[in-house]
Amino acid sequence: MRARTLAELAAPLLALRLLGAEFGHLPAPTVEVSTIYPERLELTFHDDFAAFEVWREALNIAPESVVHRVQVGGQTNVLRVRTTYAGAELMLIGYAKVPAVEPVLAGSGAPS
Repeated sequence: MRARTLAELAAPLLALRLLGAEFGHLPAPTVEVSTIYPERLELTFHDDFAAFEVWREALNIAPESVVHRVQVGGQTNVLRVRTTYAGAELMLIGYAKVPAVEPVLAGSGAPS
C-alpha cells in the first residue's frame, strides 16, 4: 500500500469541519479519519447510546437504518449506521454495556 497524502483525506476532513460548525453544541465523539478508509469519517460514542441518538436525530438518519450487534461475549451492545455527509462516508458507532440481569431465584415469584 502506498503512502497517502493529507489532501487525499479531504472529504472526511471537510465533513468534520462542517459538522463542527453546524453541530458544535452536540456531545463530542471520538473522531477517526484513517488512511485505510480515506473517504470515511467515524464518530464513536462510548458508555451509553444517548449521544449516538442525539447525533443520529440531528443528521436525520432513520432509526431503522441502525444496525445493532452484541460483542465481547454478550457484554457490549454496539449500534452502527452509515450515511453520506458533505461527500464523505460518515459512520456513527455507539457502544454501551449490556445491563446486568438480576437472577430469578426459584420460589421468588408471585404467589400462585
